[in-house]
This record gives sequence, C-alpha cells and structure tokens, in this order.
Amino acid sequence: MNFVVRTQTLENYGAHCEDGKFSSQNHYWKMKGGMDYLVKDLDRVQDAVAFVAAAFSDNSLGYKEFPIEWQTEEEWIAQLPDDADYRDFLKEQVWVVSPKMGRKHTKGYPEEF
Repeated sequence: MNFVVRTQTLENYGAHCEDGKFSSQNHYWKMKGGMDYLVKDLDRVQDAVAFVAAAFSDNSLGYKEFPIEWQTEEEWIAQLPDDADYRDFLKEQVWVVSPKMGRKHTKGYPEEF
C-alpha cells in the first residue's frame, strides 16, 4: 500500500536579519507551504510518516518542516479537485519517495488515473 504524507513548513524571518532566537525576542515565524510525499514500499501509515519525518523533515533556527497529515494514496486521489488544470498541477508537485531510495525522490505522480 502507498501513502501520502503532507508536511507544513515554517520560516523564521527573524533569522535573516537578527539571531532569530526566542530568548532575544528576535523570532518571527511565518507559515509557508508544504509538500506532499507519495511514500512507496511501506505497509503501514505510521512507518510512512516516520520515514518522511526522518528523511525530509527539518528543524533548524531558520526553517522547519514536519508531517501534519497522512492518508492512503487512494484517499489522496479521491480528494483531488475536479478542475483538471489544478488536479494536474497537484499531481506534478508530489514527491515520490521510498526507503529503498533513501533521501532521493522523483517529482510527479508516476501513473495516470
């Protein structure tokens, strides 16, 4: 079974011009976009979430990325919008990953549906 794990990113604008630390009140975090990761070669959603967190998450002073949502590939496909252009755009943006590939990825949904 394949899973899609969605991440959220945060960027600390305070780290661009100051030290960005909470202790000095120079933090200024802003929500940014995220990624959809199509995870192959795992049988359990928990393993897919853990793999994405281990291989692709970031937790630095200036940037953070972490899983926020997960679903089966079938659920992800079913919730894609009806608008063909937007649907195609979302399919082109997904990163296809697998523990067999390590931190490498391919971009774009691999099959037509």
